[in-house]
Amino acid sequence: MCTAAVYKTKDFYFGRNLDYEFPYGEEVTITPRNYPFSFRFLGERKQHYAMIGMAHVADDYPLYYDAINEKGLGMAGLNFVGNAVYGEPVLGKKEETAEEHEREAGMVKGSEIDNVAQFELPLWLLGQCASVKEVRALLARINITNTPFNERYPVSQLHWMIADREETIVVEAVADGLHVYDNPAGVLTNNPPFPQQMFRLNDYRSLSPKQPENTFAPGLELASYSRGMGAMGLPGDLSSASRFVRAAFVRGNSLSGDSEAESVSQFFHILHSVEQQRGCCDVGGEKYEITIYTSCCNADKGIYYYTTYENHQITAVDMHAENLDGAELFRYPLVQGEQIRWQNR
Repeated sequence: MCTAAVYKTKDFYFGRNLDYEFPYGEEVTITPRNYPFSFRFLGERKQHYAMIGMAHVADDYPLYYDAINEKGLGMAGLNFVGNAVYGEPVLGKKEETAEEHEREAGMVKGSEIDNVAQFELPLWLLGQCASVKEVRALLARINITNTPFNERYPVSQLHWMIADREETIVVEAVADGLHVYDNPAGVLTNNPPFPQQMFRLNDYRSLSPKQPENTFAPGLELASYSRGMGAMGLPGDLSSASRFVRAAFVRGNSLSGDSEAESVSQFFHILHSVEQQRGCCDVGGEKYEITIYTSCCNADKGIYYYTTYENHQITAVDMHAENLDGAELFRYPLVQGEQIRWQNR
């Protein structure tokens, strides 16, 4: 499973943990502006915004897990198994109720539907949207289809967190349609659906980074015997619902300086608070879910930072160090193997 988060100091940061039992050969991948995309229903797009992120490249097609574009918009797809429902391709006009028309403010009634295969969604949105506001406009006319990439790659059941420095949203395609939710918590995990995740935070509204007051009973003197007791009850298990609560608490109370080093370090600490250790999440067949990688993107500067399960040293790739007007992918295999710095030999 996975956890995604946003964080803002002087710059805006976007990233995620990817938790699974094995990797797919993912690489940090830069897609320059002139690398052509062929969409299943929407033809070819020869020019688009440049982007950088973690992707599995199949048949020269970057299947992004998470990415930011050159305008500072970030997007991450997280497993949403058992809840994600995608449609068949739809031809013709979109039938729209009066309520939908009011909600979609500004869209033309009966506008054409954009059929976008589930695996194409990151390229479709990051390739042409500079803000969450523009994403909302495109989503109002999108039909996310259940079209597989090929016979080797079945359709993934995902939902998405999308953010810029001004706002964060969650996009979920479920049985009753496509939903777009504001995300004031700034984090996302997996199941259950986002409204239920947010509602569960009410159970923890009394938690605090400060020491608690003694309100147990009048006249009964009780001592604070440890630091951190204001957060007693904060979930520590590895379930997606508990990780959502823990990540929301840690992210919401995190403090750091504005420097790049301080901001990036703090972001990794936020996500490492919900990372998965080998052996603690048994998925059967002697396989265990682990945090394969953690990413942190400076969306303002176009820098992709990451660590892996076997390498805690932060590695960085700067999209602006490459020719973003090019027409070929730039691919960087992950640096693996623990990087240990000796001080006495």
